[in-house]
This record gives sequence, C-alpha cells and structure tokens, in this order.
Amino acid sequence: MNIDGLGERILEDYYNFGYITDISSIYDLKKYKDELKLLEGFGEKSINKLLDSIEKSKNNSLEKLLFGLGIRHFGEKSALILAEKFKDIDRLKNVKLERLLAIKDIGEVMANEVLNYFNNQDNLDLIDRLKLHGLNMKYLGEEKRIDENFHNKKFVITGTLSFTGRNDLKKEILIRGGQVIDSVSSKTDVVISGFNPGSKYEKAQKLNIEIWDENKIKEMLGEKYE
Repeated sequence: MNIDGLGERILEDYYNFGYITDISSIYDLKKYKDELKLLEGFGEKSINKLLDSIEKSKNNSLEKLLFGLGIRHFGEKSALILAEKFKDIDRLKNVKLERLLAIKDIGEVMANEVLNYFNNQDNLDLIDRLKLHGLNMKYLGEEKRIDENFHNKKFVITGTLSFTGRNDLKKEILIRGGQVIDSVSSKTDVVISGFNPGSKYEKAQKLNIEIWDENKIKEMLGEKYE
C-alpha cells in the first residue's frame, strides 16, 4: 500500500506491543497516537508522518489493495490485470473459475488462489473492516484525471449530502487527483459540508479553512451533478 514509515521492523514492534494484529488494525493506529509517541525510537514527527501516510493509502487504486492483501502467487502485475478487468473488489469476490482462466496471464494456479481467498470468510470479514475504515475498493487508473480544483488538495466530508452518497463523492474527488481525509486540521484544504455537519464544520471555521456547501461542490463536479 506504499505506507511510508511502516517497514518490517516497525511492523514487528507494533505487533509485539499489540497495536497491530491484522491488516485492518493498521488503520486503527491513530487511536494510539499519544502512546506511540512515547515508545523508544518513535518521535512525534515520525508518528505524524506515518499516520498521514496510512491515511493517504486509503485512496490507493484497487490494484494496490489487491497486492497488499497478500493473496498467494499474486504479484503487482497480476493485481493490476484483475483490477483493470473487474474494476471493483465486489465483482472480483463473486468471479467464477472459467472467467478467471479466460484472462490472459492468469493461469490455473493463480485463478484457484483468487477463488480460495474470496471463499474464505475471514478474508471477506477483513475486506468489510477495510471498507469501514474508508479504503477505496475501486480501480482508478482509467478514470483518473487532473482537475486543478481538486488536484493535490486534502478534503474532509462532513454532514449528509442530498445529491450523492459519501462514497460516491469520495470517488469523484479521488479520480480528480484529490485526497479524502477523516479529520480537520491546518493541513486540510477544503471541508465539504452537507446537512447537520457538526464539529468538523466548526473547526474548519476556526482554522479559516475553505468550506464548500452542496451548491459549491456540485458546481465543481460539473454537469453530472447540476
């Protein structure tokens, strides 16, 4: 998942300390931020950098996630092939053997490993937990394009939107080169505010962060939502 600062040694340390037990618990590390800073060899700067990198990894395209899940006999190339072919992890979860064998560069051994992985309930539960953490489960490669209103900007979505779901809006931001994060800070570029936004909206006001209401975000997204 290209998480800077989460190398083998650090993973081993966090596992031994009980902070990481499986893949999904990586995305719970932010709960232990204050404790992690107190560990020998881990300062505030390195922990902040690590947590930012973990947050950023949620926006990876599907092929990164497939590779990161550690399916046997599964390399970066095969992960990309399947991501391009199926576009969404939910389609891949229900794929038949014949469909996999019809794909160039996917042999019988690899096809069976894919089926075995997605027929294991523990793995399906892991994917559901990753979804709850907000990880992208779709292939972005074909659609990804640069939009200066979104490119290299960090967005926080708060409140309920009347014209689209939160996950759909997140995808629209991602394919335009933006990043969606969970919490408002001085590093946040834009807060998108729907109905009943709560404390994130108030914090954005205090920090003088740009706030887009529904009309503004629809305008930025263009004809599709006008």
